Amino acid sequence: FAEQNMLIGAIDQGTSSSRFLVFEDNGDLVASHQIEVRQLFPHPGWVEMDPNELINTVTECIEKTCEKLKNFGISPSEIQSVGIANQRETTVVWDRDSGQPLCNAIVWLDTRTSQLAQEYIDQTETKSKDSFKSVAGLPIHPYFSALKLRWLLDNVPAVRECRERGSLMFGTVDSWLMWKLTGVHCTDVTNASRTLLFDLASRSWSTELCNFFHIPMDILPEIRSSAEIYGHFIEGPLEGTPIAGCLGDQQAALVGHGCWSLGDAKTTYGTGTFMLCNTGEKAILSKNGLLTTVAFQLGSESPMCFALEGSGSIGGNVVRFLRDNFKFIKEASEMEGLCRTVEDTDGVFFVPCFTGLYTPQWDPTARGVIVGLTQCTTIAHICLAALRAVAFQCTEMLEAIEHDMENTTKIQTLKADGGMTANTLFNGLQAEIAGRKIETPRNTEISAWGAAIAAAIGARLISVADFGTRQAKFARFEPKGDTLVREVEMARWKDAVRRAQNWQK
Repeated sequence: FAEQNMLIGAIDQGTSSSRFLVFEDNGDLVASHQIEVRQLFPHPGWVEMDPNELINTVTECIEKTCEKLKNFGISPSEIQSVGIANQRETTVVWDRDSGQPLCNAIVWLDTRTSQLAQEYIDQTETKSKDSFKSVAGLPIHPYFSALKLRWLLDNVPAVRECRERGSLMFGTVDSWLMWKLTGVHCTDVTNASRTLLFDLASRSWSTELCNFFHIPMDILPEIRSSAEIYGHFIEGPLEGTPIAGCLGDQQAALVGHGCWSLGDAKTTYGTGTFMLCNTGEKAILSKNGLLTTVAFQLGSESPMCFALEGSGSIGGNVVRFLRDNFKFIKEASEMEGLCRTVEDTDGVFFVPCFTGLYTPQWDPTARGVIVGLTQCTTIAHICLAALRAVAFQCTEMLEAIEHDMENTTKIQTLKADGGMTANTLFNGLQAEIAGRKIETPRNTEISAWGAAIAAAIGARLISVADFGTRQAKFARFEPKGDTLVREVEMARWKDAVRRAQNWQK
């Protein structure tokens, strides 16, 4: 192994696309293929995806990537292990006998269960959304899988009928892919911790939570670590190859960045914005609107590490909105040039919370607002305000993390990845607004790389210590402005956020 690089595969199934990537163990990308996937919007606030499209695009990406490898003179059999990084919370139900989904998947940012969430909050002894935070680390909120699954059981006849037959199966996207590719019904601890059905202390499905939400436990997947051999490909060009790594996409990015130590933090700008800070083997329950989640468990005999997470509904979706809805730009790549035509936003603040606010407000009723418009406001001002909105939201998360860690850990440097980091203006804005150094990796496929690391560790091809010594190359952006100006701007942002709250009754 020390003399030649091995090949590791990674499935990266996200909200926008499915991808398959093959890396050398040093992180160099050898080949990949990507296919966009559709998001379906049958009603306002509803977001769905076709589970068959998810698995079909994944298998097509694997086939296309393997064809590229052959063109390079590389056999697909040289791929020694494969990992999965997946969109989290998205809920899939299928029939074990037919292997077919019973309806569209409900995507993580879907808000149809807002009223249901409130009904369950009202049923708790404390009438608080945080009633089970000591168990699951999460609030009762439409974001998580439990409520989505409950809605499907209550509202889709095919799901109820399948349950009555005894062949109903549930999983997040990783479980669905694992079932179709290997025939194994399992999930890993990171994905399990996003369902609102997982007990952080016992590291198992919570009988208390399943009973509270009336979820039958026999439909749930087996919980495994994030790095072990779960099964082998049943068919296709990778037939017989083990799948040995599995992480929710945000945890995969944490691993990909090498955030192994207490206080290491990363943010990913995808459809939304997600920040994780490693808190070691201690699960810290947030008092500042953060989530307590599993960071990783790299092997069944390894300790489980936890993280505080800020989950933001504002990210690349605002760029897509300005492109598709307002037609301000034709391509996302135009944002940087357009925003550079103005020095500032001229007092405009944009809070693009189209499906509510997540961390730290957790307000599903919030809706987007643009404030500070004047007759002099231009498209460029609004676009720049959109970029700043993402940076402000991220800074709120940083503040919350440091408060929860009782200011014993100061995050001096934030590692960042995702599509928006291709915009160097945005990276500079984030550093300036947060008052911290921002590092963006040269390896732009950081979530997939994290899944590949887990797969190599899970197949016992390489140790955690070996990966931990590898320092990825990065670009750095540093703040240069005045702290007082930064504080004033942050206060104005929070005022704009308050105006967006409690809108959709």
